Amino acid sequence: MNPIKVSIVVPIYNLEEFVPRCLEALVHQTLEEIEILCVDDGSKDSAPKIIEDYKKKYPHKVKTFHKENGGEWSARTYGLKHATGEYVGFIDSDDVPEVTWAEKLYQAAKENDADIAFCGYDRIDLDTGKIVATEMTQYGTINKQVDWNDDFIVYANPSLWNKIYRLEKVKHLEFLPFRGCNDTLFLIHSYMDGVQKLTFIPDVLYHYYLRSSSQIHSLNLQDIENLKKYLLVTKEHAKAIGKYEAYKEVLATMAFLHLAISWVFMVSYDKSVKMSLVIKDVVQYLDENFAEWRNSQFFKISHCFKKGLKFICIWGVHLLFKLRLPIIYIWVNRFLVDVLKIEVKW
Repeated sequence: MNPIKVSIVVPIYNLEEFVPRCLEALVHQTLEEIEILCVDDGSKDSAPKIIEDYKKKYPHKVKTFHKENGGEWSARTYGLKHATGEYVGFIDSDDVPEVTWAEKLYQAAKENDADIAFCGYDRIDLDTGKIVATEMTQYGTINKQVDWNDDFIVYANPSLWNKIYRLEKVKHLEFLPFRGCNDTLFLIHSYMDGVQKLTFIPDVLYHYYLRSSSQIHSLNLQDIENLKKYLLVTKEHAKAIGKYEAYKEVLATMAFLHLAISWVFMVSYDKSVKMSLVIKDVVQYLDENFAEWRNSQFFKISHCFKKGLKFICIWGVHLLFKLRLPIIYIWVNRFLVDVLKIEVKW
């Protein structure tokens, strides 16, 4: 029997002020049979020394690795390749998991023979300590099979840190080399490559901290181009394994959600960008490569209106894009985020 139940990969690049807070929560996990893989991605501050100090203090739990800077995606892949546990999870070094994070996720995964176990989490404003949103609790305690006609694949938050994966199902995968949606595409690739059983628990086990230097204020046109490139890589992978016809509607739906709704909005914070050109380019890209976005079953009025306000809003944004009026969505969302301090997530 594998002595390690959960491997926890922690990519680290600087953030010396937050790393101890994260590691304290990890070394005191109530699940004893864990390994904490701290991957230093070429940090320039005292973070490397901090993780070495934790390794000395907790040698039975903490493992440290030091590599040249290659980006968060490369540190995640590096940690994944060195993981030895039955399951593997990923934690960001500036966030804080509950001390029961590993135990509750592992227990849920084992009880339900799941390939992935999901939990709830909240988003916290770092400056004020205010909880901005609580997410992934709406599913309750349920089990699901991967079904490409079920919209949970589309809308279940793809972030890495609120779930653990059965290692044997994802060990062969690598994170695609760009920032932002590499976690989303990792999850999609795991579905395509054999993950079948999923379990959800509503417990809020992870605290995600929002910083002023976060991606929402730093996204640029190169990030848009990277996402476009690797969405096509994902599409080609689906074709290569002979599953594109079955998956194409979901892939097109997710391409629209992440590229058009999320990333077009975030790049609007770049004052050097001409949004009319960005929007035109993104819509053309979607039409040429993921044409199913226009008539996806997941955006139909009959699907969205019965599911509540959030989905009605998604239907409305989709309609604005089809009418070539997405700038209205951007104005409204900027007002919600910047003035009312409300972060709307699907």
